[in-house]
Amino acid sequence: MQRKRVGIVIFPDVEVLDFCGPYEVFSVARLDEAKRFDEPSPFDVFLVAQGGDPIATRGGMKVLPDHTFANCPKLDVLVVPGGFGTRRESQNAVLLDWLRERAQEVETLTSVCTGSMLLGHAGLLHGLRATTHWRWLEPMRNTFPDTTVEFQQHVVEDGHVVTSAGISAGIDMALRVVSRYFGETIGRATARHMEYPFPDNNARRVRL
Repeated sequence: MQRKRVGIVIFPDVEVLDFCGPYEVFSVARLDEAKRFDEPSPFDVFLVAQGGDPIATRGGMKVLPDHTFANCPKLDVLVVPGGFGTRRESQNAVLLDWLRERAQEVETLTSVCTGSMLLGHAGLLHGLRATTHWRWLEPMRNTFPDTTVEFQQHVVEDGHVVTSAGISAGIDMALRVVSRYFGETIGRATARHMEYPFPDNNARRVRL
């Protein structure tokens, strides 16, 4: 089986669950539950950062990336998380250029929370529907007027681009991506293993 390569970008002050949630989903997915402990996930998941030094997350956790922008292998899925650090990273030309470059090769481009703001600043949401953390819905609409910002959906799928609401919504996004690749049965089995509700209802959970 050719495993799908999933690269999750991390940067200083990234929100922990934004990247750990999708990481968990992709890493625990299995095509055969009966062989859960004998076979690997159909996804090969790793963390990517601009440099190779440990990254301090928003909560202070130190995380070591697996690859740098320079040596990251070809990706099938790219996950861009959010967090307080996106305010600074939205001005990081190196990161934005790397996102534009990798967006051309991936099958699925995703974001969690304010990671969609980074996609927007990279020019990757032109003419698309997208969402973000509820606190950033209005700023997103004002900043990217050519993007249709969805206020009521938890996860927004527009072609190969999948964006999600804030923080824990990254788990829902990743479960949808698992289902896109391997079917809803596998997606539901992954959610069940995690004891997490499969996202049958796509309504935003926070009342606006």
